[in-house]
Amino acid sequence: MFGKRLMSSIILVVVALFTILTGGYLLAAVLLFLAVTAYHELMKACKLTGLDGAGGAGRKVNGLEITGYVGIAAYYLLMFFGEDRIYLFLALITILVAFMFLYVFAFPGYRAEQIMCAFFCTAYAPVMLSFIYLVRSLPYGIYTVWMIFISSWICDTCAYVVGMLVGKHKLAPVLSPKKSIEGALGGIAGSALVGAAYAYFLVERVIEQQQITWIFVLISAVGAVISQVGDLAASAIKRNHEIKDYGKLIPGHGGVMDRFDSVIFTAPMIYFLALLLIHG
Repeated sequence: MFGKRLMSSIILVVVALFTILTGGYLLAAVLLFLAVTAYHELMKACKLTGLDGAGGAGRKVNGLEITGYVGIAAYYLLMFFGEDRIYLFLALITILVAFMFLYVFAFPGYRAEQIMCAFFCTAYAPVMLSFIYLVRSLPYGIYTVWMIFISSWICDTCAYVVGMLVGKHKLAPVLSPKKSIEGALGGIAGSALVGAAYAYFLVERVIEQQQITWIFVLISAVGAVISQVGDLAASAIKRNHEIKDYGKLIPGHGGVMDRFDSVIFTAPMIYFLALLLIHG
């Protein structure tokens, strides 16, 4: 199991490096694939796939799924081809309105909680994952975008190691008994240190700001806190719906939601912190 997980992790890192360094169409296409996969995993976890429009099991594809898939595709097309980012907010509102159209004109085919949950599944992973592309599109984005993964994957690794070595006090004993406060602090510290090294040895040569290392330390630390909330939030959803993994796409890890749960939360935070602290 460990060998399979390690091999998958190596492949993920290689794919991430190539995709993000290339950017453009490739990055947008990969993120769209991850977005629709995560949407399907969430809809399946919430038991919203295969409904018949009358609140029960029936057709393999239903109005909720179609609305979500079309909305996600439209959002990503607008993200890639649109020039003004404000239209992404319009796209998100339009998706909500589309779900409400379905709710009203198919009434009483879908219950209010199903509509709300389907919109949540659309906004949660698909929209928040799009911020990886938005960060990459910023000035110096090819350098800033790696902070998303330093704040999530590096944090996850450091938290695991520190927790195994010195973890004693439970962070969320009911939700995730194995996670410790010491591990969480270790994850934050590890992300901050890696972010500092990354900024000092590489980014300072490109971004001409004397305080850029300290800015990256702050971004890494804040991102690490948010990433752990994202990890726990995805775990809470699994607990509520009594599932072990969201999917089986990534051997040893599970689905997209299992591997990218922390990245989903970190990406928007890094985008806005970069706008505020680097480009503000």
